[in-house]
Amino acid sequence: MSMLTPPGMGGKYKVTGAAYPRMTRPRRRRRIVLVVLGSIIGLALIAYGAVQLIDVFGGDADKRKTAAAAKDCATPAPKAGSAATPAAAPKVVLPAPGGITVNVYNATPRAGLAKAVGDELKSRGFAIGKVGNAPADFDKKVPGAGILVGSPQTDKAAFSVLGTNLAGATHQTDARETADIDLILGDAFQTLTPKADADKALAALANPQPAPAKKC
Repeated sequence: MSMLTPPGMGGKYKVTGAAYPRMTRPRRRRRIVLVVLGSIIGLALIAYGAVQLIDVFGGDADKRKTAAAAKDCATPAPKAGSAATPAAAPKVVLPAPGGITVNVYNATPRAGLAKAVGDELKSRGFAIGKVGNAPADFDKKVPGAGILVGSPQTDKAAFSVLGTNLAGATHQTDARETADIDLILGDAFQTLTPKADADKALAALANPQPAPAKKC
């Protein structure tokens, strides 16, 4: 009797041979599980790769900008006296106050204002020309502190030198051919700029400062 034949059974129920049914899980379910796992792993790899590409391309641009800025800041400053040292701003040659003739006119109702201002400008070194009331075109028609009027050919530096003594004065030109400048005092005029401040402003005009270096 074969070992596969149950006890008490024989004859036609005798089991012969080595073949017998195998108890295994269906292969279809295993394939589905493997397919699902593979899909999840594949999606995870794709997402990871996309993140890495974004970091690479985005990070490279930032790194290039940072490297360029660091290179500029890391450039050693040139030694004093070397050819690479930036030249200081050239000194501006300004006309001396004594070379500027100023006509002082009063466009306000205040009596004696033109003479007082003319005397003060004379003490500061300016050459004083005519002193009196403003022409009809300006009389009682200057709301600001004052107006400087000169020829179109008048050196602009002369306007600047005189302007340091009266903050807020505006500039105009007329048809005159002489180099004198009219100072027409307006309703907002209080007093000339203090001499110490005017001297500082004049020094700044003569010695302009170079542009500040870029800070890293």
